[in-house]
Amino acid sequence: MKKMKRTAAFAAAALLTATALAGCSSSDTSATTAAAAADTTAAAADTAAADAGSSEKGVVYGIYKAGDQTWFIDEGAAAQKKVEENGDEFIFVDAKMSPEEYLKAIDNAIANQAKGIVTCIPDQTMSQAAVDKCKEAGIPIVAADDALQNDAGEKIAPWVGINAYVIGQANGDWLAAYAKDNGLVEDETSGLLILTMDTVSSCVPRAEGEYDNFTAGCPDFPTERIFKADYDGTTDKGNTAATSVITAHPEIKKWMVTGANEEGTIGAVRALESAGLDADACVVGLGAYMAKDEWNNKGADGTCMKAATYFSSDSVGTGSVEVLYDVIAGKDVPQETAVDAVVVTPENYKEVMGKAAE
Repeated sequence: MKKMKRTAAFAAAALLTATALAGCSSSDTSATTAAAAADTTAAAADTAAADAGSSEKGVVYGIYKAGDQTWFIDEGAAAQKKVEENGDEFIFVDAKMSPEEYLKAIDNAIANQAKGIVTCIPDQTMSQAAVDKCKEAGIPIVAADDALQNDAGEKIAPWVGINAYVIGQANGDWLAAYAKDNGLVEDETSGLLILTMDTVSSCVPRAEGEYDNFTAGCPDFPTERIFKADYDGTTDKGNTAATSVITAHPEIKKWMVTGANEEGTIGAVRALESAGLDADACVVGLGAYMAKDEWNNKGADGTCMKAATYFSSDSVGTGSVEVLYDVIAGKDVPQETAVDAVVVTPENYKEVMGKAAE
């Protein structure tokens, strides 16, 4: 209101000046001055309208590939909190790992004139189509967790996620120390299983880091006792993949397992329990948001989930929205914003994770 009053006062002063000058100047000069005053008033009105439009409440969509998974539920909650702090409405959408559902959600966001979109895409080969749709509609989009990228693997939208290779390295280091401390390097009945998600760019470096640092830490561990199995990121498929390898290698009695996400490693925990091999097994998760449930409900000795890298879904959810609002404001943003992690165990997870451990 103060701005509008100042604008009105300025316009009135300009008009009075124009009237005063009319008595001592030519009619052309008077007309020109009055026209300038009118232009000033119109420009001020346009500015006020633009300011009002930018402050209007908008809608931000969070479209996640697996909205029923704990990670995305928590990430979406953090994103919603940040959006509402900015005075806007947040709509959470579960794409159910379906490309069709995902594109439908993008279309709905466009139809509802969304202020912006944060998203984890279920199939990265669809990235260009999603980005093109948003670009044509003038709606900013920011990728969370899994990058929006072209066929060459180059990011085509700002991305916020975890430092995948570093997290994999942390798991590999921890497992290498575990293998040496428990005499598993020389034990012919021990084996390492790495669950992979080779079609997801953000997950590939995790498995690479796990393998690289485990083999660097245990150079004498036979590579023929290192196994890999691919899955889609769900607990069920992680269970199926792990069960297949465990069944195919009955000579391995002491399994070490890690993977590409927490759901997959929990699937492996259940597979080892079903096979009766959990007592001598060691599983390391990624995220700790399901590992903490194992420790809370079963205690340290009641589960073969022995450790997990902890990285905050809150950090990714909040960070993705912060980057989105920077894009909306026309600021230059980094193409990559990564979150690091720390390994937690039943001994330190409550201290490290705080409320997230509950």
